[in-house]
Amino acid sequence: MAEERVDRSWNWEDPAGLGRRMDEFTVDLARCDSLETVATGPKFTRRQLADLGVTGIEFAAFRTAHPSGLGTDLVGLQSPHAATEPGSIYRVDGSSLYTQLDVAEPLPFEDGSVEWVYAEHLIEHIPLPVAVDWLTEVRRVLAPGGLLRITTPDLRRYVEGYLSQDKFFAKHRRRVQLAIGIAPPMPARPAFMFNQIFYLYGHRWIYDETELRHVLARAGFDDDAVRVRAYRDGARQDVADLDQTIRNDETIYVEVSDG
Repeated sequence: MAEERVDRSWNWEDPAGLGRRMDEFTVDLARCDSLETVATGPKFTRRQLADLGVTGIEFAAFRTAHPSGLGTDLVGLQSPHAATEPGSIYRVDGSSLYTQLDVAEPLPFEDGSVEWVYAEHLIEHIPLPVAVDWLTEVRRVLAPGGLLRITTPDLRRYVEGYLSQDKFFAKHRRRVQLAIGIAPPMPARPAFMFNQIFYLYGHRWIYDETELRHVLARAGFDDDAVRVRAYRDGARQDVADLDQTIRNDETIYVEVSDG
């Protein structure tokens, strides 16, 4: 990294300060050139979604890469002349579809309205009770036989990295460095590398397979239908292909089919 690009005000050991910096980055990412309202709620029907070519929802995504997906996030998008509001679906820059929503509230979709739901590195950002309520809503909006794919940092991988002192922490530090770009190097101390997954990035709860099965069961999913998958491997390749390479070293991939 070029010395002049390093932001010396960046402090890896200050969770609150880093949270504010991440919020600034998010605002920049939420900018777009144009927004066109294409549907209004307050609750979107299966017919409305089908007319837009939507078959599924990607949470925590300003612009989903799925050709028939609907991106969603708590943060709204903003163009030079408009801004998103909850309760409407927008076409972003003439291509992808987006709706602003809060996963802590009932989802604005009718029962059985989508075939798939994808959420990459979202569930760790919300408290456990909110996660259960959100997953209950996800189950409601999935059509019979629909697929949910969740990815999240794997607590087991971090525990193993700390106890075995293998090269996971060193390799992950390099990945984070490349992803953020302007930050100084992450501290290499094992205790820091273990703690940061709990306290940085706005994380609220970290999961392993057992904990994911727990919240899915509380939301009404059948535990026998839960499957641990690998990176970009799943029941639907088009959904599994949404997995991001930058996160695959630390991630657990879980799918469940409802009905």
